[in-house]
Amino acid sequence: MAKAFTVVLLLLNALEPAVGIKLEGNGYSDILIAINPAVPENEELIKKTMEMIVTGSEYLYQALDNLVFYKEVKILVPPTWNGSYEKARRETYDKANVIIKDPHSAFNDDPYTKQIKGCGEEGEHIHFTPNFLLNDNLLKVYGPRGRVFVHEWAHLRWGVFDEYNEKRPFYWSNRQQIEPTRCTREISGQWYEVINGNFLPCRNDPQSGLPTEGCQFFPDREQKTNASIMFMQSLDSVKTFCQDGDHNTEAPNLQNDKCDYKATRTVIFQNSVDKDALRTLTPLQSQPQAPKFTVIQRRHRVICLILDVSGSMQGQRILRQEQAATLFLREIVEEGAQVGIVTFSTNANILSSLTEIKGKASRDKLISSLPKIASGYTNMCTGLSKGFEVLRQDDGKTIGDDVIFLTDGEATDNIAGCLQSAVNSEAMINTLAFGPSASIILKNMADQTGGKFIVASDDLLSNQLVEAFSSFSLSDGDPTKQTLQLESTGKTTADWFNGTVPIDRTVGNGTTFTVIYERSTPTVYIESPSGQVYNQSKINEDKATKTITLNIPGTAEPGEWKYSFLNKETNSQTMTLTVTSRAAREDVYPVIVTAQMNQQSSDGTKPMVVYAEVSQNSMPVLGANVTAILESDKGHSVQLYLLDNGAAADTTKDDGTYSRYFTNLKDGRYSLKVRVTDHTDTRLSHSRYGGALYIPGYVVDGQVEINPEKPPTNVVPADVGSFTRIATGESFVVTLPGGIPPKFPPNRIKDLSAEIQKDTVLLSWTAPGEDFDEGTAKSYEIKWSESLEMLQNNFSNATSVDTALQPQEAGSAEQHALSDIPIQNGTTLFFAIRTEDNDTLKSDVSNIARVTSFVPTPRPPAISNPGLNLTAIVISVCVSIMGVCLIAAVTTCVMKRKKISEDV
Repeated sequence: MAKAFTVVLLLLNALEPAVGIKLEGNGYSDILIAINPAVPENEELIKKTMEMIVTGSEYLYQALDNLVFYKEVKILVPPTWNGSYEKARRETYDKANVIIKDPHSAFNDDPYTKQIKGCGEEGEHIHFTPNFLLNDNLLKVYGPRGRVFVHEWAHLRWGVFDEYNEKRPFYWSNRQQIEPTRCTREISGQWYEVINGNFLPCRNDPQSGLPTEGCQFFPDREQKTNASIMFMQSLDSVKTFCQDGDHNTEAPNLQNDKCDYKATRTVIFQNSVDKDALRTLTPLQSQPQAPKFTVIQRRHRVICLILDVSGSMQGQRILRQEQAATLFLREIVEEGAQVGIVTFSTNANILSSLTEIKGKASRDKLISSLPKIASGYTNMCTGLSKGFEVLRQDDGKTIGDDVIFLTDGEATDNIAGCLQSAVNSEAMINTLAFGPSASIILKNMADQTGGKFIVASDDLLSNQLVEAFSSFSLSDGDPTKQTLQLESTGKTTADWFNGTVPIDRTVGNGTTFTVIYERSTPTVYIESPSGQVYNQSKINEDKATKTITLNIPGTAEPGEWKYSFLNKETNSQTMTLTVTSRAAREDVYPVIVTAQMNQQSSDGTKPMVVYAEVSQNSMPVLGANVTAILESDKGHSVQLYLLDNGAAADTTKDDGTYSRYFTNLKDGRYSLKVRVTDHTDTRLSHSRYGGALYIPGYVVDGQVEINPEKPPTNVVPADVGSFTRIATGESFVVTLPGGIPPKFPPNRIKDLSAEIQKDTVLLSWTAPGEDFDEGTAKSYEIKWSESLEMLQNNFSNATSVDTALQPQEAGSAEQHALSDIPIQNGTTLFFAIRTEDNDTLKSDVSNIARVTSFVPTPRPPAISNPGLNLTAIVISVCVSIMGVCLIAAVTTCVMKRKKISEDV
């Protein structure tokens, strides 16, 4: 047995994940582009997409010193498109690296990349609109599409960030000069306020001295620098990324903020997923071949349930399996799918050949085939082989088909042999480890075949097996077809099991209440918001599976639904409730929740982070209550309240992604469940992610050539109402050396800000914890300097602030006023903090906050010549020559001193 296990591990180490971008030699392969089902069929869209990748490959090859290029790309078209396309294998819409979809309301046609993780970590996906790809009029404002793709690729693959800042397009430099936020500083241009087509000198804010909101930077079309792609790839001269020699560390942009002031090229070569390969690759001696494209399509799902009926499944486990599979077949799997059922123990049997889901009769037929008896050994390979036999019934192949494989025990056959056959099948194998003894191979099988790995307890109260089966709903990019889980709860009681479930306005079709009880039928009472009662006379009960089902006809009434279940027994029994529903209408997008970990296995050396995204039609939902429940197969359970505050584990504030560190690590295989409820201030966000910059115009031969004005965003009001959602993420494994839990330092403070109030500097930040964002740290070390570089490179030698401030509990709002800091006119001060815990472990140095003090003067008369780039400011007169702001200090008419503040 030990020898066989060693062979398995060696085989697993040799295998690569089934899906995801790969860097093979100098070429990137397995890049997946998916077109959303709502996009009308258009072969020109495919052609333009290919052209973008071809030119992008040439640009990338040049930008990274002839090291890399795009080698193989797949384009997944919607199932409704006609045409002869190759069948998709393990490629699905939710795994796409690039999505082509109608505009996000906050972006219009702006290309963008969704990044929920930190610097150097891969993003989620790139988003392009069909109009961006088809409308050549947009080339002027964004630049050639291939260049834009490389800009977004750097976000996606290498985890770098934008070097502009639309919210803070100008800043005070260390030399007390006003500079546009850019990289490099060598990018030249002029800035104006455009009013009714006239170019007027920018006005300046009386409090900050910086140009007001209407001021725009217009770059010179001809530049003398070749950087940087993450600032403005549209400029002809820009052909590379910012590197250490020309990186602008002063600019208040996301690249400096998220990547600790590192240049984008430095992050790519030292911190990204490709860092090791890029440092060892040899530049190609000739131009690489154009990328190879494959256009693929996935039509209906073909699914085989492969279910364990070995002896260890006897009793409650075989019942739990039947209960969960019944809910899947009745409520989760979509119309038009084909489903078969196979069981395995010592041998394997086909209980149902492929059956198309066409209404209630077909579902009931499959449900009646589910196994009820368990005996024999656990021969997993036999079950897999028989399952593949069923999958071949439609087209003679298993390519692109789905398997849901459930087992509770260690395999007794040669698992190494069938693991390789599973990989070779090109089917997606989702594995369910039911109970603590399920084979360790299940996770690896899911990983290598593009499936999900889910751990589920056999305890009825946990409802985990039902939640696991519910997570296997269709995810083809059309959320209106997806079955959503609104509630999953349970109680062990000798009395009443009561509660409410809100059904919000975005759902209501196909709403089902499913009650599973332990022994005897409870009294059922369900009441709609308007008072309509559903009781015993209106429910369906299956006494054999101890399941009660209530299907709400039509579209369920929005509002609070009450439920009460009475245990009529003297002794306590367990009851669970699962509520599922779908979109209210085809034109209504429901609130969607997804959950994931930042890594699927951990040895404790790298912090684990829980992420939950809450959105409606790609728009972030803010202000929700989001709780993650992590339970191991060894009984360890942790509940975490996730935050979207831009502090600690959360990368970006108010982006709809809620995050938290998971620090209480113990050995085991963990399930991940997220529960989301609305709050009094729950709302939709229309904030913009990073992405390619919309250029307002260019300076050509001293004159501004204006681009079309950027269209206003389509702000859609939030009218969701009260809601709840349950999401099950993929399970993960923790294996600690020696089983010893790791010790973590406090998390890095990321939201330090500073402002001057009279003669003091007020610092504000979110408190870190003893272990990242859990507990209470021991002390703060606050430093300041007049030099940004001092805090960046030599924090320990900067001037200390004498403070006895005791940290509050993690997540608390901290403030500290500094009265002994010399505040002089025209100076900029920088501040940073480091935290220490009770084990003397220290956090990384915080972000650096800055404040600038200046003396305002009377505003000079308005300048009427629109061709003169002369800007009147409060502290000085600023003349922009080739993008450099020259300061002439004003020493007359000195008024009461004012101060400004800004954060780096």
